[in-house]
Amino acid sequence: MTDLLKTNLGDIPLLGRGKVRDLYAVGDALLLVATDRISAFDHVLGTGIPGKGKILTQISLFWFDLISDLVPNHLIATDVRDFPAVLQPYSDQLEGRSMLVKRAAMFPVECVARGYLAGSGWKEYQAVGTVCGIQLPAGLKDGSRLPEPIFTPATKSQDGAHDENISFAATEKVLGAADAAELRRLTLAIYAKATAHAESRGLILADTKFEFGRTTEGIILADEVLTPDSSRFWDADGWNPGGPQPSFDKQFVRDYLESIHWNKQAPAPSLPEDVAERTQAKYLEAFRRLTGRHLSL
Repeated sequence: MTDLLKTNLGDIPLLGRGKVRDLYAVGDALLLVATDRISAFDHVLGTGIPGKGKILTQISLFWFDLISDLVPNHLIATDVRDFPAVLQPYSDQLEGRSMLVKRAAMFPVECVARGYLAGSGWKEYQAVGTVCGIQLPAGLKDGSRLPEPIFTPATKSQDGAHDENISFAATEKVLGAADAAELRRLTLAIYAKATAHAESRGLILADTKFEFGRTTEGIILADEVLTPDSSRFWDADGWNPGGPQPSFDKQFVRDYLESIHWNKQAPAPSLPEDVAERTQAKYLEAFRRLTGRHLSL
């Protein structure tokens, strides 16, 4: 199968292209289309991962349903047959990888929950013994389980390339105390439920990030949710603190790019077919493990 790197929906207004998703305006709603683009080291690569957008979308839809009792979400329709007539001519580009969603005023903070020490959290802990200003016990390792899950928000940097961890006090200044407290509550509640489900499937949900918005009806969960692009999933049987853990994401891509000594400057290289295939298989395995279902691409 081929990969879909860029959508073209004719006269439908394109609002923007992110690293993975194309965003369109459809009347009072928005259309999110997950392409097969893949990024690494803040650059979109020249080749994609066939079917990746469909896999991520279907994982998100599984989770939106599972956690719907905790928080409303932005979904209006996910079956292309239920989309407005103006979108029907583009069903081949949209099938399985798109969501018609409500518009919302998005909070300018990424809501991150961590139950394990990894990534930027591990780097901060090594330096000062904290994550987002939260003091942690001494002696933890890369991959260690935390005494309890923590809320570690982040804001976007000015160049849009990196998230920057901030303290809860700084979050209160950005959002106001009431909204900051509610987003922390929602983030940790979703993380707790998702963690329990992941554990029942033999997986560890080390950390994840959510994006919330506000509509006239209140706070809703938006964007993607609990996919390998926004979360670290580890195999519980292989968990071994003391170094990076194998994860269900684009690790094969990162490893390949390191092996060819790419300078991490544009233009980004393309991937060999075997690296793309192994990465696709990892995403499919994440879908199967999380949902108990198989996905035909």
